[in-house]
Amino acid sequence: MASETWLIAGLGNPGSRYRHTRHNIGHMVLDELLDRMDAKYTRTKVGAKAVAARLGPGGPKVVFAISEGYMNLSGKPVRGLMDYFSVPTQNLIVVHDELDLDFGRAKLKRGGSEGGHNGLKSITTHLGGDRDYLRVRAGVGRPPGRMDSADYVLQKFSAAEQKELGIFISRLADAAELLISDGLPAAQNAVH
Repeated sequence: MASETWLIAGLGNPGSRYRHTRHNIGHMVLDELLDRMDAKYTRTKVGAKAVAARLGPGGPKVVFAISEGYMNLSGKPVRGLMDYFSVPTQNLIVVHDELDLDFGRAKLKRGGSEGGHNGLKSITTHLGGDRDYLRVRAGVGRPPGRMDSADYVLQKFSAAEQKELGIFISRLADAAELLISDGLPAAQNAVH
């Protein structure tokens, strides 16, 4: 019997230096979800900040989490939380930045390649190669000119992007909730 517990993991890097960068959009979405629930993170023994709550009255139990380590080390705390809360891989939702989508675009999918994303690579590795988890891909766009992708994602959003960022983060939080409440096909229809 499949577990009714879900885990939503927002990817990013720790510390104020990275707080409002493109790479930390996963953290921003998780902060939005916690604000909606008036909940606060607590530290765990697996290297993550997390809180467990119900998604709506009588809804499924959801663990909301961000790693306390760097993006490329996300897999170990995610796996630790999955083991502790008995979350099956198919009930894992990862919210992450996506270079292959323009800023403000979101795509939902299950499985597939990691597309060079080190946070996703770490998670897949710690799941023994299992890619059957859901992803909320948050478009941050491609770097201009010949700028290195790593430098680009570690920069803050442009002034024009910041004007739209709050709305975009709210839409991404809605998308994560829809994956749980309505399932992938219905959530894709609503988001894409």
